[in-house]
Amino acid sequence: MARRQWSIAGQLFALQAVVVTLLVLAGAAGAVWLARVDARQAAEEEVLAVAQTVARSPDVRAALASADPVARLQPYAEATRVATGTDFVVVMAPDRTRYSHPSPERIGQPFIGDIGPALTGRPLVTTNVGTLGESVRAVVPVYDEDRRVVGLVSVGITTRAINRKLLGQLPVLLGAAVPALALAATGSWLLSRRLRRQTHGLGPAQMTRMYEYYDAVLHSVREGLVVLTTDRRVALVNDEGRRLLGLDGAAPVTDRPVAGIDLPPAVAELLGSGRETHDELVLAGDRVLVANQRTARFEGRAHGTVLTLRDQTDLRAMASELDSVRGLTEALQAQTHEAANRLHTVLTMVELGRTDEAVQLATRDLTMAQQLTDRVVGAVTEPALAALLLGKSAQAGERGVDLVIEPDCRLEDSPLPAADLLTVVGNLVDNALEAVAGTPPPRRVRVFVGTAGDELVIRVGDNGPGLEPDRVADAFRRGWSTKSSGRGLGLALVGQVVRRHGGSSDVRRSDEGGTLFTVRLPVGGGRS
Repeated sequence: MARRQWSIAGQLFALQAVVVTLLVLAGAAGAVWLARVDARQAAEEEVLAVAQTVARSPDVRAALASADPVARLQPYAEATRVATGTDFVVVMAPDRTRYSHPSPERIGQPFIGDIGPALTGRPLVTTNVGTLGESVRAVVPVYDEDRRVVGLVSVGITTRAINRKLLGQLPVLLGAAVPALALAATGSWLLSRRLRRQTHGLGPAQMTRMYEYYDAVLHSVREGLVVLTTDRRVALVNDEGRRLLGLDGAAPVTDRPVAGIDLPPAVAELLGSGRETHDELVLAGDRVLVANQRTARFEGRAHGTVLTLRDQTDLRAMASELDSVRGLTEALQAQTHEAANRLHTVLTMVELGRTDEAVQLATRDLTMAQQLTDRVVGAVTEPALAALLLGKSAQAGERGVDLVIEPDCRLEDSPLPAADLLTVVGNLVDNALEAVAGTPPPRRVRVFVGTAGDELVIRVGDNGPGLEPDRVADAFRRGWSTKSSGRGLGLALVGQVVRRHGGSSDVRRSDEGGTLFTVRLPVGGGRS
């Protein structure tokens, strides 16, 4: 059977209860001790005052000078004892012989205790054990008219009587201690209850284990994690999140408002809005990230938002290449189908005896295709780019678009990685094809790829509707597109390549009234 672990709140309550109980008990004990000291001091003052009063009484001095002191002093002493509430009033001769005592059989016997100072004229207050037990007593001298000590008076209160009086005060002390203890216990219980609610009843070992596990998980997962509070302040960013957002060398961002942190614009907008999103593509510098943002809730109450980020830069680059290959494949399939139809037509015409028309039809299409291939291959020696342009030409033909390779287009060796070159050319051509889709014929897209000095120039224009002047600045922003629907990632990827290689881009009206995109990339001085 597992041993039940105490929660932090339970341990704190137990500790507070013990401490408060000890403090209250210590306070009560101190109060009792002070009361006992006060009671003893009060007893000392009382017995001294009674003894001095008796010693100054003329009746006492006259009785001491009489022939039978006992007969006169015993009734007087007992009356005084009863009236003052003391335990004994003893009048004695200087030689300790008692003339009075609460127990008559003790009369005539010697007094027990110290009387030395009183014989010299100084009152004495002391604690001694006598015939009645331990007592607080005072011994004072009795003077005659010549200031000679003719007797002594001792008045005392037993310790038992003092303790009985003290016990009578205990209900008052307890009456003050018990409410104080109850009040402190109630305060401790309320504090413990609040702490239990805030720690969800977890014990120290559980919280330590939870912290260690959560910290290990947050720093080991391969997804970026950004947690914001309800007032849009950063509560947590894990290691991968800092890497993806370019915050590795930055100052700590915890507890800072998200608006005051240098974040990629798309990520800053997403975090600032707090909107929920699912698998949304965002650009963060040179990275393509997949973002998911949800509202963090506990027991139905919103505590902020959680943003997760996955790096899909490499995957998107591969997908772009795959799209190019797929487009080329589809174009080849379409051409194969069309070639089969034409071959069937040519064979039928031969069977009908119309040989000249059949040869003319076959050679015309072959000549046009071969001319396009020769022009592309002759101008571009980069095989991937040549294949891309041939594929895009086939796609354009299927859509009724004339894809024109500019006569002065020439690229011997690509100064860029093939993936980056395909990203720029492929996305610009795709965007141009989308721009002219749905417009009346003729539909035309012009492509130029070549070098000009120390720059690689890529220029793609169309005769579509063109860009509005106020939209030119947004052309390479993530989310912008010429499509009526879609995510607009293609041109944003082009802008990403341009920034990575330290190039420039320009968007303006083409001579044909459409849009002309121009990208310039340094041949040897770009950033990798």
